[in-house]
Amino acid sequence: MYKLLLCWRYLKTRYLAFACIISVMLGVATLIVVNSVMNGFSTKLRTLLHSVLSDVVIEGHSMEGFYDPVGKIGKIRQHPYLNSQIDSMAINLETFAMIQYRKQNGEIGTRPVKVMGIEMKSRSAVGGFHEHLRSYHDAVAKKQPIPPASFEIPKEIRQRYEEAERQLNEARQRAFEEERKATPKVAPFELPRFELPKPGGEEPMLGIGDMQRFFEEGKKQTKQAAVPAPMPVPHVPRVPPGAIVGHLIAHYNYRDPTDGKPKQACDIQPGDSIVLTTVSTGESLRPVYDSFVVVDYFKSEMSEYDANCVFVPLEHLQNLRSMQNRASSILIKLKNYNEADKVVKTLSELFAGERLAINTWEEKQGPLLKAIEIEKSILNILLFMIIAVAGFGILAIFSMIVSEKTRDIGILKALGASSGGIMTIFLSYGLLLGVVGAVLGTILGLSITWNINGVEMLIAKITGSRVFSGEVYYFKEIPTDVSAWAVAIVNLGAVTIATVFSILPALRAAMLQPVESLRYE
Repeated sequence: MYKLLLCWRYLKTRYLAFACIISVMLGVATLIVVNSVMNGFSTKLRTLLHSVLSDVVIEGHSMEGFYDPVGKIGKIRQHPYLNSQIDSMAINLETFAMIQYRKQNGEIGTRPVKVMGIEMKSRSAVGGFHEHLRSYHDAVAKKQPIPPASFEIPKEIRQRYEEAERQLNEARQRAFEEERKATPKVAPFELPRFELPKPGGEEPMLGIGDMQRFFEEGKKQTKQAAVPAPMPVPHVPRVPPGAIVGHLIAHYNYRDPTDGKPKQACDIQPGDSIVLTTVSTGESLRPVYDSFVVVDYFKSEMSEYDANCVFVPLEHLQNLRSMQNRASSILIKLKNYNEADKVVKTLSELFAGERLAINTWEEKQGPLLKAIEIEKSILNILLFMIIAVAGFGILAIFSMIVSEKTRDIGILKALGASSGGIMTIFLSYGLLLGVVGAVLGTILGLSITWNINGVEMLIAKITGSRVFSGEVYYFKEIPTDVSAWAVAIVNLGAVTIATVFSILPALRAAMLQPVESLRYE
């Protein structure tokens, strides 16, 4: 019992102990915040990448893609194991292109983009597409029924394009009628009639001179006749197909001159027309282009996709690039992702000999995910040094306490305290410092983590510069993910360091002899 009383007394009266507690507290809080933010980045990034890429991806090695994707899907479905593990599949055709559009100020905007041809129903079944459309977010925010993902052009926009096509056709007809009316009418040129001489008759045969006069007369009348206006080519009314553009393609950021705050403006409105120019496939590449009508925005909070991707109907892009019955990749959603490695192995055996790359989404994005894990590990090691510094502080303070309390230790031993009891006092003191510091650090770290965005805004307000910028990272806000296991490891590490660094002073105190301790008192 005396051991606990002494530990509690030292904790309350030794103000240097509070410095150790603060060091442990700050170290634990920092590690919890950093771990939570890094876990948040990793979890958020993995979730977004997973949703965009699907569980397993089968893709070709060139711009021409691979042949007969529908047949390959049928072949996969015929395999008993694969059919039992695969939930849905979608065909994807990907290529580069240049997008051209008219800005709100009337200028023409041009930029490179990545065009993806998809079949909407199957792509939505694979997942991770419908949830990123602006129409989906607007419906959720307004608590309205969620509309199905579609390239269908809204009725009012379609009527606008149909009316423009009708007016264009009428203008072509009027121009033709006016040109035809303006053409002077000339009597039609008739060829002279010549009768062949009767057999045995005396009429002379048609001579060279007569043919020459006939030619000159026809030439003269031909010069006087006006060439009639050609019939116009029959006009087929056409409404361009729909397209879904990345949110950052249609919007741009600027700084408001009045208050200096960054704001966002829109250059491409739903219903606007865009032109996509790409190349066809085959022996000779040639440019091909077509116009599309914007029907929605794609906003995944990943700038790599939001600033570069345009989605169009699969069949239309196949026809435009002369890639009928060809695709760039097949996206596969599994019923159980734990079977992904086995599914990839089975698919590789099924398509052995074909030039196809078959990977899980983690393998496809392996370098990026691995880089995040390495950064998190390095940060944890470096930040653990803060707690190690607190440990050295505990070592120094305990060594000083042993020197100051040599007489008290001698008295305790003279009264019958054992060396183990003396050692337990100092070890318990170190343990108590670690526990108190870890508990306070956990409270502080969790409080900062749960209010990290508010803290960031406060720092930005004080310093005038943003700590976290959504323009640099994939996300608008700082993502966090508190792991109970990580918090427990940090607390255990802090308590262990505090206890371990108190061992040496405890041994020194336990080895003191009562007579030696009291000799000079």
